[in-house]
Amino acid sequence: MLVRLYDLPPLEPELSRMESFGIKIQKAFPPDRLQVVDWVRRHSSPFAAGEADCCFKDKGTTMFLAVKEGKILGYACYDATAPDFFGPTRVLDSEQGKGIGRALLIASMHALRNEGYGYAIIGSVGPAAFYEKCVGATVIEDSEPGIYKDFLKMKEPQ
Repeated sequence: MLVRLYDLPPLEPELSRMESFGIKIQKAFPPDRLQVVDWVRRHSSPFAAGEADCCFKDKGTTMFLAVKEGKILGYACYDATAPDFFGPTRVLDSEQGKGIGRALLIASMHALRNEGYGYAIIGSVGPAAFYEKCVGATVIEDSEPGIYKDFLKMKEPQ
């Protein structure tokens, strides 16, 4: 899906709303790399963990976390597998419905805009209606599997 970064909802109300629930939306911190990637592996997949690992770069991290009382509730990656791409992302099932995914998405889109991009790409879209509603994303026709066409997606070792 394609997102017009020059036409985003404001970020501050999302962050304030999360803070009212005691949830902080923050950039992943480099010393937390191993525990964050492990969390992604346990709560998403080994493939998502591989992408999350790519978010820890020399120039800083390209991942937002939703954190409450020192515990990760969700994450969102951008600029992981490819520049200007959003994803993967996940919020714990027990925490869904609170707007955490929306806040992570909007924070990531603002970060991409702040890096100078005019548009963002959401690859391997799951809930298309969610992205359309939150950031006005539109489907890019004939884009599957896109950059993932050579993805091995081998089974995890037993």
